[in-house]
Parts: sequence; structure tokens; C-alpha cells
Amino acid sequence: MAQIIELTDNLSNKIAAGEVVERPASVIKELVENAIDAKSTIIDVLIEEAGMTKMTVIDNGAGIEPEDVSTAFRRHATSKIKTEKDLFRVHTLGFRGEALPSIASVAKVKLTTSAGDTGTTIVIEGGKEIEKHSDSARRGTEITVTDLFYNTPARLKYLKTLPTELGNITDVMNRLALSHPDISFRLSHNGKSLLSTSGNGDLRQVIAAIYGVQIAKKTVPVQAESLDFKISGYAVLPEVNRSNRNYISTIINGRYIKNFALVKAILNGYHTLLPIGRFPIIVLEIKMDPIIVDVNVHPAKLEVRLSKEKELGELIAAALKEAFHKLQLIPDGAISKREKLQSEQLQMSFDSNQNIPKRSDSPDYEETQAQENPPTLFEKPSVPEYVSSPEEEMFDSEAMIEEETVGYEVNDSTPVAEERKVRIPKMYPIGQMHATYILAQNEEGLYIIDQHAAQERIKYEFFREKIGEVSRELQELLVPIVLEFSNDEYVRLTEQREKLEEVGVFMEPFGQNSFIIRAHPTWFPKGEEEETLREIVDEALHEPNISIHKLREDTAIMMSCKKSIKANHYLTMQDMEALLDTLREASDPFTCPHGRPVIIKYTTYELEKMFKRVM
Repeated sequence: MAQIIELTDNLSNKIAAGEVVERPASVIKELVENAIDAKSTIIDVLIEEAGMTKMTVIDNGAGIEPEDVSTAFRRHATSKIKTEKDLFRVHTLGFRGEALPSIASVAKVKLTTSAGDTGTTIVIEGGKEIEKHSDSARRGTEITVTDLFYNTPARLKYLKTLPTELGNITDVMNRLALSHPDISFRLSHNGKSLLSTSGNGDLRQVIAAIYGVQIAKKTVPVQAESLDFKISGYAVLPEVNRSNRNYISTIINGRYIKNFALVKAILNGYHTLLPIGRFPIIVLEIKMDPIIVDVNVHPAKLEVRLSKEKELGELIAAALKEAFHKLQLIPDGAISKREKLQSEQLQMSFDSNQNIPKRSDSPDYEETQAQENPPTLFEKPSVPEYVSSPEEEMFDSEAMIEEETVGYEVNDSTPVAEERKVRIPKMYPIGQMHATYILAQNEEGLYIIDQHAAQERIKYEFFREKIGEVSRELQELLVPIVLEFSNDEYVRLTEQREKLEEVGVFMEPFGQNSFIIRAHPTWFPKGEEEETLREIVDEALHEPNISIHKLREDTAIMMSCKKSIKANHYLTMQDMEALLDTLREASDPFTCPHGRPVIIKYTTYELEKMFKRVM
């Protein structure tokens, strides 16, 4: 008797549904992407009970011809590719022909569509066509999905709570809206509007609709172009950051994707402008020839392969550095409660298996966490007077965004960074607070400078240039230093010796599992030579594949921290003045190498408002 049999279409579709339809958000993603591929300019999404009972997607796209309606629900039936060659030049979001049959196999589906003349309605339940008839309908498509997983109850136990599933749907819609600012998206849940975009093509307005107007006002345009890639988008200033990567959106040819290498390139672009463990808010659109990107990696089409990934990463990092290098990144100290509340309208989740992410910040932020957390979708805001409906905000955001961007715009009369080295104004010290912060002033206002962070930035830039020139500046040791290691560490360090020599660590084998060091760079901290050597060697041990560039970078950061003045250290007025003058010569004086701010500014106007001298 035959052991191998061909599966039925219904069973095949249910297997495919396991990959394509994981949860209600998966259904919304596939249906909205179909609407986008149909050249829709308006897409409405209506959901009930987080999509568990009902989901409806309405568009004004091309519609489906009557003779194609039944075929559209057959597996691997599509109008988007026709030949094998098309598979390597995909210009649409969908192309596999799996979405509709997969959804219809695990739910009840009703589709009404019209290509312009006659409309058609079809009803499918559990993969079986129940009803089909001609109908009067406007041009476009309306598809309703009810009772998801009604015939596969085992799948229901893998779903999360309603708020979690709603958060996943909202995240999908946010990403799609960011990917297609030229389309008007509307999302409502149980009759309540959650998202509304105008579709006028202005990405900054979409950012305002999702994150809030205050965030949109702190965006910087990012642009770059090469023979293979064209990059555009907006990066939010480093001062506004988050505790996870959820707010990084990379879009390739209109498709939101996840790619670790591109995220790494973005973080390299921010470099030392972000605190350790903090991540940016950024939306990047990347245009490229479809031939150099493979989207046929996973049925969900979130992961892609790039044939020139390294070149793209370098272009992204360079574009971000260029965008920030033109700005004066001194954050304002006066941040009102209203601004904090407006800073996030809607949280976005990167992982479809998690709820809308909760803030899990560093200890420095714990005390203010409750105050800074925005109202969620399911709570009333604590200051209701600032909240406007999505429809109101859609029309108001453009004017609000165009208002002044506080504290960060390059003055029209001020040359950009390429034309001058000084990036911060002259400041005159007036005192020291708690032997930790320098207070300074000029005609623009009051400045508070973290003395340790300031000197750390100065020392970091000094060491970053010195490291790599070690052979010319060595100090012979009267008493050589002997470092002992375990067997496996000794073997690994033997392989890393050339890299370590690039940062000034010259080790010679000395007996069993030991190295002897007879000289070190002159810029090693005096009296801390052995400790410094140990830390550099430990860095190489913990990251066996570390590049010379990163080893130099980490060494410069470590050295700058060791050799900088600390908190609770009293300075004379001359010391403070010298430190501020030296800081002005730094290429990036706004943050320390760990990303913490060096300077905070209170404008004269803000101070006068605090004291009610102006209203």
C-alpha cells in the first residue's frame, strides 16, 4: 500500500496558513498589502475585538474582474508575477499567491469587488466556496474576515490577550503607513479611530500621526544616494531615544523589513550620540533595483537578502553622520509636561509576539518613568486637553510641525560644520554646582555642563587619534609586566596578538600560558599600566572576532574615562574656562563617548517664562 500521498488542497492551505496567518495582525498585513498592490489611494481597516471576531479592509483600488474572483482564492494564483524572471524583479508587496487561500482556509471570508462595471460577491468558509453572485459595487474591494481559526481551535491557544493582539495590528498599520505616506490609511477598533493619515505624501506628517507632533518637530531629514541605492527619510534627534529597537523602521522599495545589518549601520551612524542601551526613532526609505534584493526568503516577507548589504550599511551610516554633523545638538533643559505627554502618541511593537512595549529604561530614568510614559491606547490620557482626534491632528500637524524646532536648527547665518570647527558657542563660567556641574552663560542663556562628560569627550577624541600611532610613542618599562592566562585564553590571545599591537599592547610569549610586556604607549594612565593592559586584553578575549577599528574605539573610550576628571571634583574658574574653551574645539562636543549629554541649555526666554517675567 502506498505510503506517500498527495495532500488535498484544503490541507495544503491550512499548512500554508500556519506560516502566513499567525494572528489577526497577519491577516491585516496581507489584506492591506493586497490593497496597496491594487493601486489604492484610500484604505480603511475596521476591526472588532482585536480582530478575533471581525476584520474588514476596504479600498478604492483596481478591483478584481468577475472571472478572476474564484481563482484568487486558489493556492499560488496571482496576477503579480508570471515568469521565473519576474520572481527576481518583484515590484509588488505580494507575489506568492498564498495569502487569500490561506486566510480563507482558517476563517469565514466575504469579498465584494468591482473593477469598474459589474461587482461580484463571494463567500468562502474553511476553504469551501459557499456562495457567489453578481452585485452592484463601487470600484475597489471590500473583504471581511470573521471567526478566525474557527475550524482550527488549537491555534487559538497561541493567541495573546486582546490588548496584545490589538497592539500587533496597530503596529502593522503604523509600519504600512510609514512605508506609504502617499496612501490615506484609517484604522478603527470597535468604532474608535486609532490611526488616520492624509495620504499627501508627507512622511513627516505620518510620523506626527503615529509618534506625536513634538517628535515630528525633532526630526532631521536624511538623504544619500549612490549608484545602487537612494536613501531618504527622517531621524529623530539623539536626545529623544528609546530603550529598545522597536522604533527603527527600515523600508526597502515600499516594504517594511527587518535586517540586523541595517540596524547596526543606523546605530553606527548615531555612534556616540546615543547613551549606551538606548536606541533611536528613525524611518528610512531605501530605493534600489529589485534585482539586488531577494524578498522570497520567508512567507511573511519581513526578511530579505541584500546582495550589496555592506555598501548599503556604509551609505546609511555616512548619511546619518552627515545629517547630525550640521546641527548644534545642545538639548534644552526646559521640557514641559505637555511635551512629554505628546512625545509618543502610539507605541510600536517590533515583535509580533509581544505586547505594545513597556518602557524598561536605565535606573537614571526610573524616577520619571511614570511621568514620561504616554497614555496607552486603552487608557484615558492624564492631561486630556492636549489630545486631539486623529482627524483633527491630521489637518493640524502640518502647521505645528513647521513651527520652530526648539534648540536644534542650524542658524541661517551660521556656516555648517564643514566650514568651521567650532560647533558650540562661547560660554563664560559663572560657578560650579555640587563640584560636578559647571554653570556658564552667554547672551543666549544658561548652560549646565557635566564636567566629567565634557573632559571625557575631549580625551576620547585625543585618544582616538593617538591609538594607531603606537610605534612612535612607546614607554619602556623598568620592570616588565607579566600577565598569566588559562590554557584557552592563551591560545586565543596568541591569535589576537597582531590586533592588540595595533592599540599598543605588545605581548611576547613568556613561559607556560604567560605573556610579558616590556613597553606601552606613553598615553597610558600613569600608575595604572597593568590594569589598563588587562582591560584591553579582556576586551579582545570577550570578542574574539573584534575588528581592529572596534578595538581601537573601545580602547579610546576606556582611556578617556580613566583620565577624565570625576564628579565631586572642585575646579577653579580658570580650570572651568580652560575646559569649556577646549570643549569648543571638539568635533562632536554634545555627548560623551557613552552617549550621555555634555551640555544642557536653558534659553533666557525659558528662564523668564519660569519666573513669570514674560507670559
